[in-house]
Formats: sequence, C-alpha cells, structure tokens
Amino acid sequence: MHREIKPHAVYTTNEVEELLKISNSTMKRLLKSGLIKANKVGRQYRILGKEVLRLVSPEVEKKAIDKYLKLKKKVIHSLSDEA
Repeated sequence: MHREIKPHAVYTTNEVEELLKISNSTMKRLLKSGLIKANKVGRQYRILGKEVLRLVSPEVEKKAIDKYLKLKKKVIHSLSDEA
C-alpha cells in the first residue's frame, strides 16, 4: 500500500521507516548523521513530512524554494510600484 507523504504531517520514526521501507538501524543512522531532521518529544522523535520528502526528493524542495522566491520578487515589485 502506497501512502502519500504530506509535507505538514508529523510522523514517528516507525511511520517513516514504513514509508521509506528502511530498517530501524538505517533510521537511526539518518537521524544521527543529520540527513533527516527530527524533533525529540519526550523519548521519541517526531519528523515532519517535508523532511521525508526532502530526503527522498531534493528536487521537490528546490522547486518549492524557486516558487517562493518568484512570489517574493513579485510581491516586492508590486509594493515598490505602489510607493
């Protein structure tokens, strides 16, 4: 079963292991090396979906940044036209 990874959803390490089809030891290595960013809540990690997407698809993050920068430029341009 394929599940969509939602950028703003919060996942446990077990859920990420299942989504990426990786072992617990691989998950630990990803966390320890900083390849995937997580927040520790109590004794467990929580991982944002956008971190999972960034890990498996860096081009998705690049596209999002490019769109943001274009929008920012457009807003700045329209604000300077109003002045």
